Amino acid sequence: MKRKRLDRDLKWGFQYFPYYQTRLDCDIYHGLVSLIRLTDGEHYYWDFPKAGRTPVCGKGMVWLQLVPDGCNRLITAMCVPRKKTIGDKLYTYSVSAVYVDVTEGIEYDPDGVAVYIDKYIDVMLTPKGDVIIDDRDELDNALQNQEITQEQYNDALTECDSIISQMGTDAEKTEIWLCDILNIVYTRITKGLKPIENRISKSDISKIG
Repeated sequence: MKRKRLDRDLKWGFQYFPYYQTRLDCDIYHGLVSLIRLTDGEHYYWDFPKAGRTPVCGKGMVWLQLVPDGCNRLITAMCVPRKKTIGDKLYTYSVSAVYVDVTEGIEYDPDGVAVYIDKYIDVMLTPKGDVIIDDRDELDNALQNQEITQEQYNDALTECDSIISQMGTDAEKTEIWLCDILNIVYTRITKGLKPIENRISKSDISKIG
């Protein structure tokens, strides 16, 4: 299993973008929250059966990342700066797509940035109702190659089922929940929450993980 930082600097090259990280405890959420503001870059798209061509990163977008207490998952909501009314609420950002990594745990690098342990299998969601299990083959291969135990394998599948049950059965409810949390984080930013600066370099990360 691989260690992956929440500032996403290795795969996506996000280390030059503002990265915020905080603990949030409120009526709708308890856990770690991070936010990446994409201030530059061309848009990159994924294709979904129901949502079609969907932007997942690019200038103006934000990534809201959640590590909820009592779960083994990292929720990444990829949000676009597009006003949207859901129910009786008007939101400044709308959710484009959601990618949920099944995880083994959370650690922290020396610069304070959270790191998750990727457990291979993931779930992809969209507000249009897409629910896709991703990288199941990687989980199966990890078990066959004895990189994980049978118990870890079973736990990953259980978490995957839980993600689908909690987040994939009501797309509108999930989007409202994510947008409400995003509003709370932006309120904290306007009140003085600062991005984590001087994050460690890629060469330093390779020495750690």
